[in-house]
Formats: sequence, structure tokens, C-alpha cells
Amino acid sequence: MRAIAQDSELEVTFSGDKPGMTPGQARLPDPGKSTSKQSVAITRGLSDSMAMRAAMHDNSIHANLLPEGQNARAIFDAVEQARVESLGSLAMQGAGDNIAQMLEDKYFKANYHEVTTREDAPLEDAVALIVREKLTGRAPPKSAAPMVDQWREWIEEKAAGDLDNLNTCLADQKQFAKSIRQMIASLDMSDELGQDPDAQDEESEEDDQQPEDQENQDENSEQTQGEEDAAGDDQEASGEDHQVGELESSEAGNDEFLEEQADADTPAEGQRSDQPLSNLPQKSDYRIYSTAHDEIIKAEELCDEAELDRLRAFLDKQLASLQSVVGRLANRLQRRLMAQQDRGWDFDLEEGYLDPSRLTRIIIDPTAPLSFKRERDTEFRDTVVTLLLDNSGSMRGRPITVAATCADILARTLERCGVKVEILGFTTRAWKGGQAREAWAKAGKSANPGRLNDLRHIIYKAADAPWRRSRRNLGLMMREGLLKENIDGEALEWAYNRLLARPEQRRILMMISDGAPVDDSTLSVNPGNYLERHLRHVIEEIENRSPVELLAIGIGHDVTRYYARAVTIVDAEELAGAMTDQLASLFAETPKTKKSRPARRARASSMVGS
Repeated sequence: MRAIAQDSELEVTFSGDKPGMTPGQARLPDPGKSTSKQSVAITRGLSDSMAMRAAMHDNSIHANLLPEGQNARAIFDAVEQARVESLGSLAMQGAGDNIAQMLEDKYFKANYHEVTTREDAPLEDAVALIVREKLTGRAPPKSAAPMVDQWREWIEEKAAGDLDNLNTCLADQKQFAKSIRQMIASLDMSDELGQDPDAQDEESEEDDQQPEDQENQDENSEQTQGEEDAAGDDQEASGEDHQVGELESSEAGNDEFLEEQADADTPAEGQRSDQPLSNLPQKSDYRIYSTAHDEIIKAEELCDEAELDRLRAFLDKQLASLQSVVGRLANRLQRRLMAQQDRGWDFDLEEGYLDPSRLTRIIIDPTAPLSFKRERDTEFRDTVVTLLLDNSGSMRGRPITVAATCADILARTLERCGVKVEILGFTTRAWKGGQAREAWAKAGKSANPGRLNDLRHIIYKAADAPWRRSRRNLGLMMREGLLKENIDGEALEWAYNRLLARPEQRRILMMISDGAPVDDSTLSVNPGNYLERHLRHVIEEIENRSPVELLAIGIGHDVTRYYARAVTIVDAEELAGAMTDQLASLFAETPKTKKSRPARRARASSMVGS
């Protein structure tokens, strides 16, 4: 593995956890005491696949050309993995055989050999296997053949030319990525690609080469253009992937607002308006067709107590090894938070804790009254944290399991420090639209109906509920069929409004998600970026004009293009460390002296880079 990855210092370990790779470390399945030739080949296949990606894949190129839409991203990621595996397989016949065994085992365990409809056949896997077949000449694994057959005719009809072109640029990741984007467009998903990076570079060059006389035509025009360029530079520096032509007058107004905040004598936090987003000026065209079937529900109401206990036991069993790791991180966070509390005591009181240092008074003078002390309330304790977990289908498996455990342990840790924690989840009640879509269809299918699915917002733990009473609720995330689609913008609004009703002075909202909002029912009858545009609007309102501090963690997908303060992790196992580091760094700031948004953005960018 070290030889193929071209990293002599790579640390390789074997464990019962999910295989994964981070810089400098790789984790493979524990072969156990008795092994077969097949199990060894599968483990070697995993090793070869991860090592090839480490040696032949550039994360910066991948991130620069990554599409915006979730379906397009899934295809882009899967085909890039097929590229590195094909390169290695062509160079090393034995490694190719190992990878073939690994894929056979992977798709057999996923029950792809039982697929009979397209709904059960992931398009990204079918495309990746067809691309691998074109590049290496190896047929798809037998266990995946029924799944590939569901899509093969459609894919080859739409993108036959694009598939043939992939062979010409196999060793050039950048050119290959551009070819993948072209293939995605041929598969009728051009609306999910986002801005072409090359076109964006060309537009920037054209702006730099504008004639001087044209720039000086009108003083007011020049000032407006300068503000837009400055805003664009700020967005580019922060790592956000905005399109060049997307700057609106509202964003220019935000920059003026931030400049005023930075120059003000009073803290920026004090000037934020403490009101629900619905009371703010309406700048979004987002609509909701019907809220009649939406629900806000407590976790315990979705299944009976016996099933909750069973699901919680299953969650604990799945992550018995991870709990110790997360626990250590949580203890480290607790020590850091406790050290930051500026403790003080008031003495000589008539009630409170008995003050043992004053007991000598009673010995000297038995008539002297007992002396009591009381700890002063600290500003640190006057805080509430909301953890908002994406409960979409793409989080199924290891990501949602790790997210549930991390939320559980962090809630317990923060509770020890006197910080109240609320744990919320969001998904939809149905796939591809529910009763709202049925009502829309019966009403004549009006154009651009807006959000067209039934929301399900779940309260796993209320802020005032003790952790011990809510612990088993998190097991609900393990329930089959719960995780469906995700409409992030409305979930953020819901969590935000719940925070506003809290009496605490400092309110923190942490979003944990694995990508952009996706709801097939809504996106099929509205513009392709409809949900994403609304999400950006809600984030902009919370970050710039609210008392709530917002941060985000993306699992496997870049969320730094949406949130000013965010980190992206590659593997779900990194979530525990990311959550504790984010919260620790946030608590290290003093709200009264917190800097303006541009400075926060700079710190977030440096944190992502590190």
C-alpha cells in the first residue's frame, strides 16, 4: 500500500471499523484469525483502491471542477474513483484482479444482484461501472450486472460519444474531469453543473483587460463596479464557489453594512436585530405550495418505547469502538471549556454552600452564625447550542451513525459545563413528493408551485430536557425508512426561530450535513437551483442580521461555499474531532469583543486550509 501510494511514511492499521484513509493514515478491515484467499483479495482490493487514489488524485483539481447539484456530484465522484482504479488496473494486472474481487463483494453486500427497477439502481454506480468497462475492458461484477442493465441502454444512448472520449485523457485528471462534466450534461443534468470554472476565469481576464476609457465613462458606474469587484474578491478569498454574475444589490448592501459594523464603537453583535426571519424584508422568491401536511414531531412519537430501546442498543453496538474516541475528544472539550470559565465566589452569605474556611469562627465564638458562599453566575453558562442534523437518505449508514453518537456525547459534555443543548433533525415525510404533490396534481399542476413535499422536522432533544431522558431518542436515526430528502433552508429557519425563543444571551447553531438541499419533487417543477438559492438567502440573513452564531460541518461535500464559518471533512470518522474543535474555538471567542464578519470569514478560511 505504501509503494502504490508513493508514501513511505503512510501508517496502515487494521480494525473492525469502516475502511478509510486520511492524510498519513489508512485503515483496513481486520482479517481475523482465519482468512480465505477471497477475503485476502478483497482486503488487498480495498488497499489498492485507496492507495491509487492517494497517488493519482489531486483534491484541489477535483474540488475546483466539482458540480453543484447532489446527483451530478455523486456521478462526478464515482467516475473519478473509476478513473484512478482503471489507471492502476491497467498498470498492474494483479491489482486489477484484487479491485475486481473487492467490487464484487461490495455490490453483493448492497444486494445489487436483486435490483429489478431503476428506482433501486443508483445511477452514479451504473455510470462508474460502465466507464470502468470502457477504460479497462473489464465487465461489471456479476453482482452488479442487474443494476447496470437497468441504466446501460439509456446511458449509452445519451452519452456514447462522451464515454469514448474518456480514454483519450485518462492520465490527465483535469481534462478527464472536464469530460465527466460534459458527460453529465449529456445525461440531462446540465442544470446541476453550476458555473464552468474555465468560463469564470475567462470572464475575470476580460474584466482585467477592460480599456481605461471605458472604465472612466461614468463616476457612479465606476464606484458600483468597484464595490462588486471587491465583493467578488472577498467571496473568492473565502473559498465560496459563487458564480461571477450572481452578485446582487442586496449583497452590495451587505458589504456597506459590514463596513459600518467594523467602524462602530459598539460591538457588532449588539447591532443585530433579534427577530424571526419571517419579519425581515422579503428578498427571496421562495414559495411553499402547502404546509397542511408538514409536521414537527418529537422522536418518541414516531415509534414506541420498545423500538426506541432496540434502536438505541443497535446504535451503541455499531459504535462501541468509536465511543471511546469521541469520549476522549469530549473530555478534552470539557476541560477546555471549564478552564475558560471565570469563576468567582460571594462570601459571608446567609444561605448557599457552607464555607469551611470560616468554621474557625464558631470554635472561637460559638455564638457566631454559620457562613455560606455562592458561586457567581458567569456569562459562559448563559449559552444554548442547537445541533441540526441532516436526516436525508444520503446520510444513511456510517455518516448518520457517527453523527448521532457525536451529538449524543457532545450533548452530555456540554450539559456538564452548564451549556444547554438542543438536537434537531430534518427530512421529508415521503420520497419524490407526498400529499402536497398529490394536491398540486389534482389542482391542475400550476407552473412553479414552489416547495412540493411534506416536511418532517424531528425534535430529538429539547434544550431544557436533560440528556438522560433524551438519550434513547437518537436511536431513531437508525430506523429503516426514516431518512428521505432534505430541504435545508426551511430547516435552518425552523431551528433559528426555536433559538430566538430561548432566554440565553448567546445562541449557537451548528448544521451537520453532507451536501446541498435535494428534493426531487420540488426540483422537477422549479428551477434547478431553487432550493439552493433559498438556502443561501437564509444563511445570509442569519449570518449578517441575527443574534445567532452559525457554523457548519460538511461530511464528504464542500459546504464552505454556503457558510462563512464551516469545515468540510472527508470521512465520517473525522466528525467528532471537527465538532469539538469548532465548538472549542467558538467558545474561545468572547461575544462582546467578537470581530466583524470579514474577520470571522478569514479565520474560517484559514481553519479550512489547515
